Amino acid sequence: MSTFLQASIDPAIVSRAQRGDLKAHELVYRAYAKPVYNLAIRILRDPHQAEEVMQDTFVEVIRKIDSFRGDAPVGAWIRRIAANKSLMVLRSAWHRLATPLDAEQEGQVEDRIAMGDGLRAVESAELERHLAQLSPVTRAVIWLYDVEGYTHQEIATMMGKTASFSKSRLSRGHEKLRRMMTDTAEVESCMQVSNSY
Repeated sequence: MSTFLQASIDPAIVSRAQRGDLKAHELVYRAYAKPVYNLAIRILRDPHQAEEVMQDTFVEVIRKIDSFRGDAPVGAWIRRIAANKSLMVLRSAWHRLATPLDAEQEGQVEDRIAMGDGLRAVESAELERHLAQLSPVTRAVIWLYDVEGYTHQEIATMMGKTASFSKSRLSRGHEKLRRMMTDTAEVESCMQVSNSY
């Protein structure tokens, strides 16, 4: 579930932020910093890039909040800015060339992604590992569609592609995830049988 759905802020605070109230700017940041970071880390899988997206998002939010019309909740507006910033990084040459320096950095990603506890945490960790094996674009489409609730047309617009591109990536990504999850379940089941001997 998108953490944007869990965040909210009083419209009066947004009005104060639109008038340049610095305390209101801080309250907007506090309400939406975690959802912005979570969206960015899910798409980019790099803590440093996610932090930069978060900073860039809030620079734009503060700079443009006076033009926010209120047609939708402020969280939806901030989410769109964060998604666009994340996709810009994803399309950049720097992102395509970047590789984690070591396994420790990969571990930081897992540590910073909020997960549940018990069995749900194990399932989430497994899903995270499988998502990490998908291409960045496919992972972004899956996250934006399944979790953030964007339509295929909205994703296509953000990515500069067609709606059928988004549908195709989603379908292929889901199929690949199903195969990976099935393979993992079969391996674990074989391991349990062999351990019982």
